[in-house]
Amino acid sequence: MDMLTINEIFYSIQGESTWAGRPCVFVRLTACDLRCAWCDTPYAFHEGRKMSVEEVVATIGQYGCPLVEITGGEPLLQEDVYALMDRLLEGGRTVMLETGGHRSIARVPAKVVKIVDVKCPGSGEAEKNDWSNLDRLAAHDEVKFVIADRPDYEFARTIVTERGLASQAAAILFSPVHGVLAPRELADWMLKSGLDGRLNLQLHKYLWGNEPGR
Repeated sequence: MDMLTINEIFYSIQGESTWAGRPCVFVRLTACDLRCAWCDTPYAFHEGRKMSVEEVVATIGQYGCPLVEITGGEPLLQEDVYALMDRLLEGGRTVMLETGGHRSIARVPAKVVKIVDVKCPGSGEAEKNDWSNLDRLAAHDEVKFVIADRPDYEFARTIVTERGLASQAAAILFSPVHGVLAPRELADWMLKSGLDGRLNLQLHKYLWGNEPGR
């Protein structure tokens, strides 16, 4: 039986990406092998309960929502996440995957909308990026950079420019670390540099703060 360790399943407003503002069911998987300096879900490192894929799908179905995001932790650490994605797609749902960018996305089903997080130096985990993931992006995928300061922004700008990411993905997301970098400051940098990207604010934090399950 396909089994997963689930931290939480909840219904909320999608707070990030080009899908921001949409009602969405979130499936947060337990465990992460990164320790980003700005991580806002450390409770997902260890806390969780075993659930079968069937149980997870049934729980999602209770919300009657067509949009589902699988997140973590790092969801690609669990082998049976692929069975979950397949089941959700077979059920006609739009499936998003939020991944840290250090695990290969090669086996992720083609129809899944992948949000690939490229770690900047401020995270403390930039050396773990799997750069081959940027060559695997589909036209509907999105790339996210979490920005803590100006060096992070310059790092992201270099990657976007050198890799030509704007032509490879549906969106390039620049997300200021909440409570650390003022969104207005990041917006000014983007405008002055003329970078082709999208300011990505965490809408859910403006609505509910850091409350888990929201």
